[in-house]
Amino acid sequence: MQVTEQKTAIAPARQTPSGTSPIGRYLGPGRWVLVVIGLFSAVINLLILASPLYMLQVFDRVLSSGSIETLMFLTLIVGVAFAVLGLLEAVRSRLFARFGAWVEDRLGPEVLRASLDLRRAGNAQPPATFRDLSRLRGFLGGQGIQPLFDAPWIPLFIGAIWVLHPWLGMLALASAIILMILALLNEVLTRRPQAESARAAASGGADIDAVIRNADVIQAMGLTGVMTDRWRQGSRRSSDAQISVADRSSVLVGGSRFIRLFAQSAVLGLGAFLVLRAELTPGGMIAASILLGRGLAPVEQAIGAWRHVVGARLSYRRLGMLLAAVPEPVRGQPMPPVRGLVQLEAVTVMPPGRRSPDTAPILRNVTFRAEPGEVLGVVGPSASGKTSLCRVLVGAWQPFQGKVRLDGGEVRLWDQERLGPQIGYLPQEVELFAGTVRDNIARFGTVDDAAVLAAAQAADVHDMILRLPDGYDTQIGEGGSVLSAGQRQRIGLARALYGAPRLLVLDEPNANLDSQGEMALIRAIDGARTSGAAVVLVTHRPQILSQVNRILVLRNGQVDCVGPRDEVLERLRGPRVVQAATGVQG
Repeated sequence: MQVTEQKTAIAPARQTPSGTSPIGRYLGPGRWVLVVIGLFSAVINLLILASPLYMLQVFDRVLSSGSIETLMFLTLIVGVAFAVLGLLEAVRSRLFARFGAWVEDRLGPEVLRASLDLRRAGNAQPPATFRDLSRLRGFLGGQGIQPLFDAPWIPLFIGAIWVLHPWLGMLALASAIILMILALLNEVLTRRPQAESARAAASGGADIDAVIRNADVIQAMGLTGVMTDRWRQGSRRSSDAQISVADRSSVLVGGSRFIRLFAQSAVLGLGAFLVLRAELTPGGMIAASILLGRGLAPVEQAIGAWRHVVGARLSYRRLGMLLAAVPEPVRGQPMPPVRGLVQLEAVTVMPPGRRSPDTAPILRNVTFRAEPGEVLGVVGPSASGKTSLCRVLVGAWQPFQGKVRLDGGEVRLWDQERLGPQIGYLPQEVELFAGTVRDNIARFGTVDDAAVLAAAQAADVHDMILRLPDGYDTQIGEGGSVLSAGQRQRIGLARALYGAPRLLVLDEPNANLDSQGEMALIRAIDGARTSGAAVVLVTHRPQILSQVNRILVLRNGQVDCVGPRDEVLERLRGPRVVQAATGVQG
């Protein structure tokens, strides 16, 4: 086989279609719950009329007639009405809680998928996070949303007061209008500082997470004070915005409380005046006061809870933006078991999130193939595109142009849930997850103990695991914090080998290994090749290159040459040229 040399120009950029996935698409099936809650709210507000009607009848009929039987009958009726009201309130509260949980359960997987897609596309901070989802659930499942369902029934109470006397109705209407104006003012005056506070809080949360993740660097380089000052500045921006919201809201909340209490007193005073003029009964006066208090309560509650309303609305919009920013997932095609034939056809890869015409691609027109049972070594200087190639091979990144095929079919069209278990991937920076060693090796799926043991033995990490405090049941902590870098890399290799995958992609798998770990890696590569898997191996060390069948040399994102190992090394002519052209240290 002859060494082939490739030097081709990048093809013209092509615009890729983008799909949208609005939030309403996922919440549509839950609308019937809101309809049921609305019906419950209608009945609850109708039953609230039982209290003023009871007062009206007691003052105007029972006291004037002295009928004990009428009093007992009215009391029984109002008792039943209040019992039904209490039952409906309890059911409505439970519906709110379950609806909030349903929204979180419905949107959670989509938010996670969209966040992962945006992260892979180069967006380090998606427009929404799970904090937004939790805030939305808390609003929908708590008392924050209840006034919004009661507010539409304000005209019912004002109408009932108007029936008692038009003057009382006009007073009630004026009070409701003033409170609604205050609610609108609250919206206008607090919208911007509320948004600024939310943005500052999200940015500060992301910054502090990054600081905590890099605690060793912070300590070693004496950056604790600098990072503390930086956090304090962000925290002060968020606090200043929150204080501004609180200051403005407090004035409006106090004003709304004054309006409601004064209006209730005023309706009593006006009612008393009308009673003296014989235009209203004493029962009507009391009933009007109760009706007005109940009618204005939702507006006052909404003003008091407006901060939560605004926060939930911002979260809803950000979640909608997040879901609209990524295309809907393509339903993968059914597939037979993978054999491991890998083909790249004129693949061009752009930097994630940057596809402008003047942006240089990471990979240009890359074409090669890897056969089952073959180990392909990928070498090249730093920033030549080796890691990007690995991400494209496993489907983590999509090519801007060209096709990535596995057994003849495009990787992007395969069902990822079925394809994933047949691919082993060890990234350059190994990230383990909180849980046991067993769960991490088994990829947190259904644990097959025999497969876990086989993967650990194939990676020659079984004895090391047995020396851990609880063996395979050892809790490794967040990110594998209780393990050394070498241990994490070897367990990551066992995870990649779990289930005997047919395509094994290893990106600098010996970066943190000692000589013993490197020998174990060599045996694992040889075992994967013997089993018929296709292995793509990125490395800088000559000892590992002794295990490869062919070598692909990348330079500036292009395939410089590809062919049998000995022929490529012969072409590169000696250690100095090898090191300069491939980055391999010899």
